[in-house]
Amino acid sequence: MKILGIGNAIVDVICKVDESFIKQNSLTKSTMKLVNEDEFKKLLSNLNIEETISGGSVANSIVSLSQLGNKVGFIGKVSDDELGKKYEDGLKRENVDYFYSKKKELIPTGTCLILITPDSERTMVTFLGTAGKINEKDIDINAVKQSELLFLEGYLWDEGEPRKAFDKAIKSSNKVAMSLSDLFCVERHKNNFLELVKNNLDITFANEQEIMSLISAKKIEEVIEFSKKLKKLVVITRGDKGALAIENDNVIECEARKNLKIVDLTGAGDLFAGGFLHGLINRKSIKESLEKGTEMSSKIIQNIGARLN
Repeated sequence: MKILGIGNAIVDVICKVDESFIKQNSLTKSTMKLVNEDEFKKLLSNLNIEETISGGSVANSIVSLSQLGNKVGFIGKVSDDELGKKYEDGLKRENVDYFYSKKKELIPTGTCLILITPDSERTMVTFLGTAGKINEKDIDINAVKQSELLFLEGYLWDEGEPRKAFDKAIKSSNKVAMSLSDLFCVERHKNNFLELVKNNLDITFANEQEIMSLISAKKIEEVIEFSKKLKKLVVITRGDKGALAIENDNVIECEARKNLKIVDLTGAGDLFAGGFLHGLINRKSIKESLEKGTEMSSKIIQNIGARLN
């Protein structure tokens, strides 16, 4: 197997809203907020659902890798309920090996409300459900050992059981990549994420905001200097400024695609990571991998949702 992803097994519920809905519900546009089940249901009761899809950040990357012809797998915790079945079926339809045996849990399968405003930005409200309760027993060590690369999700990292699950997976892996996931996520776990980036990860994916927050940088040049000293691979997306990768002393850049008809930015980072990793595991150069990531993210932002059909 080429790549095994471990991440939040979340069912995405996509809704279009106007700017006032974001303000009225005290949400911060373009970020992800964690809520309990009651808060989630209350928000959803005022909305029309456009689409329901199996989601989760790393799962989206893994599906894109499968669509590009790679043999991939995923581990993510769901309950044996309606959404859990929908989640598993969604992965199987995309030829992703699902290394998780679902059973009836006390907490239901996780759900993410993706609110798309008229400017195509997406704001996420997540009820993690059982997804955030992943523990070391949920990790299939044989699947980890048999994959060339392990891809982890920053969203999933948390003190306690999820951390133990991460540690167990990292110890048995051949190579490890992780996405920092979200600015609030970085700010919550800054010291632990910094330790992971420095000591455990071979590849770090981040957007400009996230990586600058991680090292308390004021400008991108500080990030480049930090990354050069790491002697690892750091891949940074910069919106309309394109993307860059820093490996040892090399800084490789890739321009953003122009003249795109953007309808929804959901999944841009996920599919960028999928495209980049596709290039990397198929022995392409860093530049070619950046270009593949850019191509994939350009495609997804011209669609609704985080999965290409």
